[in-house]
Amino acid sequence: MSNVIVVIGAGSIGQAIARRVSAGRHVLLADLRKETADAAARVLSDAGFQVSASTVDVSSRGSVHALVEAATAIGDVTGVIHAAGVSPSQASPATILKVDLYGTALVLEEFGKVIAPGGSAVVIASQSGHRLGALTAAQDAALATTPADDLLALPMLASDRVTDSLHAYQLSKRGNALRVKAEAVRWGKRGARVNTISPGIVITPLARDELTGPRGEGYRRMIELSPVGRAATPDEVGHVGALLMGPDGAFITGSDFLMDGGVTASFFYGDLAPT
Repeated sequence: MSNVIVVIGAGSIGQAIARRVSAGRHVLLADLRKETADAAARVLSDAGFQVSASTVDVSSRGSVHALVEAATAIGDVTGVIHAAGVSPSQASPATILKVDLYGTALVLEEFGKVIAPGGSAVVIASQSGHRLGALTAAQDAALATTPADDLLALPMLASDRVTDSLHAYQLSKRGNALRVKAEAVRWGKRGARVNTISPGIVITPLARDELTGPRGEGYRRMIELSPVGRAATPDEVGHVGALLMGPDGAFITGSDFLMDGGVTASFFYGDLAPT
């Protein structure tokens, strides 16, 4: 039986983390589109990794559970990299909440039942979660602990209250970090860890959609006025993911790592601050 690293969302960031933590392990790559998973599997296989490809719809419990069964049939699940999601320019508020918020809760619930002792997971959230205004303690707790199947029925997520895709995205990504904080307690009982990374603008196909979409001007302004003055590469996120999933991160769980080139700092205290 192999040790298995499950990568959900076979894009640039998921692959970058997988390359750093999967040597000697079996990589199970899953994506909504089989052709995307197959293409990523070919790249990693050519680089010497043992890889299988599968499909998953993270907004379906049945689909996520089937992925869990596929992974455990290969071996012990020692790592999960959850990098699937949709951006504000790609989907409606309802779809964003279902995929990015509910989908992440499903992944954490389902894989939290099988993660091996000593295992670890990284969830890719976003800097957007850090620019949402403060929620109440009750709202934080609801996003963190409401059972996944009841999550989308929360009054704060009603369609008449979340009418904009960016707002839905910010809520989802804030919810991801809160959910991981709560799940870290449950995962800890299995001897496993889970953290989030909240990247800023990373040059991926999804980011290119944003840069060329209706929000493109705002994205370019964020890059230009950030302290670092550039976008990130997937490999830079990969380095942080490797830290969190590896032995050097053994004391880190339930945490969120903001890595956005200082965009959030500039939003609150610099040139990006609302006037």
